Amino acid sequence: MKITDVRVKIVNSESRLRGVATITFDESFVVHDIHGEMRKNGLFVAMPSKKTPNGTFRDIAHPIHGEMRKMIEDAIAAAYKEELKNVVKEEA
Repeated sequence: MKITDVRVKIVNSESRLRGVATITFDESFVVHDIHGEMRKNGLFVAMPSKKTPNGTFRDIAHPIHGEMRKMIEDAIAAAYKEELKNVVKEEA
């Protein structure tokens, strides 16, 4: 499975949220609302989730194995950095 498109929208907020990503696989399957959150160790990629009746959150979509998670995280981190450069250029 190949990642064929990644789009990141930068979010300016006081929370840990830094961006929201959409990722496309094999030009045929899209996952929206992947959150990029700033944590102590850097950017953390949080899969889309929903709140359950007991107040916890459950992923709607997520990778099954570590290799796929790393591929998704790396692609989103690269797109986030690129989009951040574009935002800085526009503000200058």
